Amino acid sequence: MTIKGKAAVITGASRGIGRATALALARGGCDVAVNYSRSRDEAEQTAAAARKLGVSAICILADVADDGACRAMIDTAAKEFGRLDILVNNAGTTEFIPHANLDDVTDAHWDRIFGVNLKGPFQCIRAARKYLEASGNGLVVNVTSVAGIAGTGSSVPYCASKAALINMTISLARALGPTIRVNSVAPGFIAGEWLQKGLGADYEAAKEAREKLNVLGKVCEPEDIAAAILSIITGSDLVTGQTLVCDGGMLVGPKA
Repeated sequence: MTIKGKAAVITGASRGIGRATALALARGGCDVAVNYSRSRDEAEQTAAAARKLGVSAICILADVADDGACRAMIDTAAKEFGRLDILVNNAGTTEFIPHANLDDVTDAHWDRIFGVNLKGPFQCIRAARKYLEASGNGLVVNVTSVAGIAGTGSSVPYCASKAALINMTISLARALGPTIRVNSVAPGFIAGEWLQKGLGADYEAAKEAREKLNVLGKVCEPEDIAAAILSIITGSDLVTGQTLVCDGGMLVGPKA
């Protein structure tokens, strides 16, 4: 897909992977809708940075776990840009709970994590379907995780939600083709604020340990994942239902 002159919605785009993806698309000439649920100031900064690259950019407040909010967000973006060609489902949440601590996992944890990480992408895709079909070459990229492949990560519900998102990517690629392609990207350990907050004082040690184990000797930065997402968007139009792992060789490690 050639992204110049196209329009995209990126959920969870106020910072991290979402911000990096919005700016990567903007550099290519794609108008962007920056979704956020809490970080308005950071979302406005992302949109402002995109406008400086010469494209149109708007911010839209929406909790993707809310179906009505998803529909309103997608309709707003399509009306603003006059089209919608790309949807990047990046918004996500978790709780950091040791996997063996089963009694620490509550119904509220399951509901919120699956609401954002799985229902959210489904609801956004459903809302965007008519616009992506009208595009003639619509594309969805879901941001999942190696946690959904290896079963290791911040919590059991998080791993399960990302595994389900990988499976849903396949189901919806089959259901929405040939006019809409659906793929996903599975990041590994991502350096930055999200894991810093989650791991706290253990962050640096965990990062260094992962760097030593990963085949490529490094962990992901948000820009690495954005580049992987962009490679799916701008690459072959015959790729659908696939998950691209971007993890520095985490899953194929440890180093020989």
